[in-house]
Amino acid sequence: MNLRDKYGIPANAVITIAGTVGVGKSTMTKALAEGLNFRTSFEKVDTNPYLDKFYDDFEKWSFHLQVYFLAERFKEQKRIFEYGGGFIQDRSIYEDTGIFAKMHYDKGTMSPTDYETYTNLFDAMVMTPYFPHPDLLVYLEGPIDHIIARIQERGRAMEQQTSNDYWYEMHERYENWINSFNSCPVLRLDINDYDLVKQPSQIEGIIERIGYMLEQTSHLRK
Repeated sequence: MNLRDKYGIPANAVITIAGTVGVGKSTMTKALAEGLNFRTSFEKVDTNPYLDKFYDDFEKWSFHLQVYFLAERFKEQKRIFEYGGGFIQDRSIYEDTGIFAKMHYDKGTMSPTDYETYTNLFDAMVMTPYFPHPDLLVYLEGPIDHIIARIQERGRAMEQQTSNDYWYEMHERYENWINSFNSCPVLRLDINDYDLVKQPSQIEGIIERIGYMLEQTSHLRK
């Protein structure tokens, strides 16, 4: 018996992985997809026409970048559900407005008019009964010092040039966001409770928790 059947996870389930930079979203996405025999959905960065411009001038390009992300994630979400589900998704559509667009607005790199336009567009597209929300959002969390250590260990050039103050702020924004998130059920996992790189078999315990959570939330929806 495979793990999906063993823990009663529907073959058409859509599970989204969320969390700040460095918590291991990609590793979790791949491990869950392999354990459940699901497909994966990863963010497309290489084809983004605004990313380089954005890093050169946050204030000029933040609105364009966020609208592009919103459109791409919206199309991907529709594709996943039109396919019939059975996906693990790396990063959610909700983080764009709840964290990144709001951060630009708070810091003054997105004007109040652009922020209002963006949030109105997001609400009209996503926060409706017609938008297919995931069955479960798995939120990865842990102490910020541990997360920074992971970021430093993997050694990505752009991340190494980023100050720790930015990571602290991002960590706090993620915690505030998830504490008020209610668009779909949430399973919170502490990154110190598992190590999928050194002990890949630990994915079964996580899948068991996912199965239990999906079962409980399905009863609530009936």
